[in-house]
Parts: sequence; C-alpha cells; structure tokens
Amino acid sequence: MELIDYLNRHDRFAAGAGVQLVEIGEGYARAVMTVTEDHVNGANVCQGGAIFTLADLAFAAAVNSGGLMTVGTSNSITYLHSAHVGDILTAEARQEDHHKMPFCEIRVTNQDGLLICVMIGSAYRRQVPLVKD
Repeated sequence: MELIDYLNRHDRFAAGAGVQLVEIGEGYARAVMTVTEDHVNGANVCQGGAIFTLADLAFAAAVNSGGLMTVGTSNSITYLHSAHVGDILTAEARQEDHHKMPFCEIRVTNQDGLLICVMIGSAYRRQVPLVKD
C-alpha cells in the first residue's frame, strides 16, 4: 500500500477532522482541509488544534516518506493569521534529512496564499521499516 493511502486511511483522527494528504514526495508532503463550522472555536475562527492536525499530518508524511518508521518528538507552531469557515487550508512540509533526527518546516496557507501558520517539527527515525498493511 502506498504511504499516502495508508496515512489517509489509518490516521483516523486527521480523517475525522477533514484532513487529507494529496501529495507525498521524498521529504515532502502536502495536505488539505476545508474549514467547516465544526472547526470553529469561541472566537468564531478556526480552532488552532484543527490547524495543528493539518500541519502534523503533512509533517508525518514528509518524515516517513523514506520508508523508515519515524515519530515526532517536538513541534512548535506560530499562528500568524486566523482561518475562517470556507477557507481551504494547505499544509506543505519540507524535511531537512538526518539519518536519525529529521527536522521539518510546515507552512499552512489559505486559498489566497495567505500564510496562516508555520510549524517546526523534529522527529526520531527508527531503523525499522514502516509497515503499511
């Protein structure tokens, strides 16, 4: 099974939040989410956790694109603009490779190219294959 199909099917939390991977390349991934009423918080903007979930799935796909089991160890996110109902958000993750501790920058933009947030993530790469049933 391809990694994109595996993660879209088996990351049930992200799928339940409406997040979908649309592209994975070597050290790269892109995921999308349309902001719905279910994503809105008390300030009437998209909940930061929903945006984090979008960025996190792209991060996971990018660092696992080489086929070895890689898990996140640290993430830092900075929100620059709010997202609103109807916005189509895209997260693009680009990995700086390291054999054990890859580093990744994830940028989330809306349909107009407005930068919503930047997430920086690091991960630990185990020296075992990622099993995709």
